[in-house]
Amino acid sequence: MKKWLDEEYEFEVEVTGYLRIEKAEGFCRNGEEIGDKYSCTYGCPVNGQGYGICSKTMMMLYPLMEAVRSGGDLRNVGGSDKYVKDIVCPDGCVMFRLTVKKLEGKNPFTNNLFG
Repeated sequence: MKKWLDEEYEFEVEVTGYLRIEKAEGFCRNGEEIGDKYSCTYGCPVNGQGYGICSKTMMMLYPLMEAVRSGGDLRNVGGSDKYVKDIVCPDGCVMFRLTVKKLEGKNPFTNNLFG
């Protein structure tokens, strides 16, 4: 892979708890544990061991990440801050917190990076 673009944002996704269960074992196919962290810029979030986040959860994260990349504010969709939103996985058992960090990169569509 040859990354040619300095990204604008870094995303961190942390497992913050469980909903209606006491442990993920037997419920969460990905085996999420409280405190697990995933991060990415443009690609899909991976943890420190190189494992990717649950694909079902990624379906929920992607529109939020794109909203931020487009200049959006997560408070407009129930976030606690412009760059923070809590979500529950589609299976209804694992709670995550999405936190966004602004980087130095420029948006390629609004900064004429394509010519």
